[in-house]
This record gives sequence, structure tokens and C-alpha cells, in this order.
Amino acid sequence: MNSTVVTFPNGQVSGHSEIVGTVPAGDRHGLVTAETPFHPLDHTWPDQPADRGLIGGLPVVDCVTAARAPSGEVFLAADIPVRRGEDGWQWLVVHVTDTPLPVGEQVELSVDAGYRAALSAGHTACHLAALALNAALAGMWRKETRPDALGSPDFDQSAITSSSIGPFRSQDVYRLGKSLRKKGFTADSLDPVAVAAVVNERLKEWVAADVPVWIDVPGPGLTARRTWHCALPEGEASIPCGGTHVRRTSELGSVTVALELGEQSLTMDTVVSTG
Repeated sequence: MNSTVVTFPNGQVSGHSEIVGTVPAGDRHGLVTAETPFHPLDHTWPDQPADRGLIGGLPVVDCVTAARAPSGEVFLAADIPVRRGEDGWQWLVVHVTDTPLPVGEQVELSVDAGYRAALSAGHTACHLAALALNAALAGMWRKETRPDALGSPDFDQSAITSSSIGPFRSQDVYRLGKSLRKKGFTADSLDPVAVAAVVNERLKEWVAADVPVWIDVPGPGLTARRTWHCALPEGEASIPCGGTHVRRTSELGSVTVALELGEQSLTMDTVVSTG
């Protein structure tokens, strides 16, 4: 098997391909095609859930990343023992089904477009909210730190511990402990309500600007280093990202965040309302 060619970065939700291999997936069946529109759960940063849909008419109950070693052994998801894109390994999208299909069969692949769109909205909003949060917290840094693409101190990348994308929503959790203080961030006067108001005002402006969103796709392989871009009024923003996204900010309708301050953490819940 060669590495899977993926078409989801270009927004595809359907395709036709050959089953080129099968791999064990617990008590289910893992089907590998030469090409797929399905976005799998990423094993290194599992923020965006796997696509739903059909392969050869069968429901795809899960979709995961796998890696095939030079020896031929295949590892799934968290069991992958090497870094993403390791030379000599094949990187695969595994469509998990309850019923097997034979190698060599030509199949139609169909992604649940509504679910994909909901996840794409949640993921784009997550990136916009992170950039708006960086700007809102810029005055709380006592030391210079790495800037984001718009020039604000990159609180998001400096402090994030987890990110979870859902349909029309996301949740990001940031640490506020000793290591961040050593980097120069002071959370003593952080007012989550006031900061959220500033973030929401900026998000309102960005959605209303109706600017384009796109993914830079350097290659067709699953592990190609893709980058999210958005032509915001303040300048072009970019964030490394392997997920899916809307095409324009206006598609989001409205984006709002709520912030919750913990003892040593900050949680940001982002909600998209397209109605």
C-alpha cells in the first residue's frame, strides 16, 4: 500500500477509489483506499473528530490515521510509534466498518456533508477565536514572546493544553501556571468577562468582513504540512492545521466566546450560530 491520497483539504465530500488494503480494527474491519475524501482523527493532535459517511454503501463507524512500517506492520492511531511523516513509512486513512469489503473492489465514498460543514465551522471559529484572544491579552505580557501571524503575543500557542472541535463549537483549555509566568504572562488581573467582550467584538468584525479562508496544500498525502489562511482586515493570518474549514468568514453567521477562569487554567468555549 502507498500512502493515502486525501482530497478533504480541498473541500471534497465524495469520491471513487479502489480498496487497496485491510487492517485489523479491533472486532471491526479497517478499509484502506488509494484515495479518500474522509478526514480521519489525527493521532498527534486529535482536535477535529473523524468524518461520518459511507464506503461502498457501508456506514463508516470511525475513521482513523494509521502508519505502515517498512516491515509491513500497520499501527493504528495512538499505537503509532514514530513521528508524523516518518520517512519510509506509509501513512493511511483507515475507514472502520462493521462489515468487510474485499481488496480490489471499486467503491464510492460519501462523506456526511452536513456534519463536515458543522465541524468546519467549528474549526474555523476556533482559529479566529484564538487570534482574537491573543490580541485581547496582548497587554498582559511582561516579556517579549513569539508573535502570532497578526503580530500579537501568541498566548494560544504558548499556553494551550487541549483543543476540542465539535459541530458549530470548540473548546480550548490553556494553562496559567508557573511555566507561563516565567515566560512573562501575568494572569493576576485577568477578567474573563471583560476579555470575552473584547474577543467577541473583534470576532463580530471579522465575520462581517466576509473575507476568504483557504488551506495551503503542499501535497496530496495525508501528512503533508497544510496551513490554514484567512485574509483578515489586519493582515493575512496563518496557522498550521490539518483540519477542514469554511471558505469565507461570513459563512459562520456569528461567533461568540465565553471564558472561564480556573485556579491555574483558562477555558474558552466558542459557539457558531449560523441562523
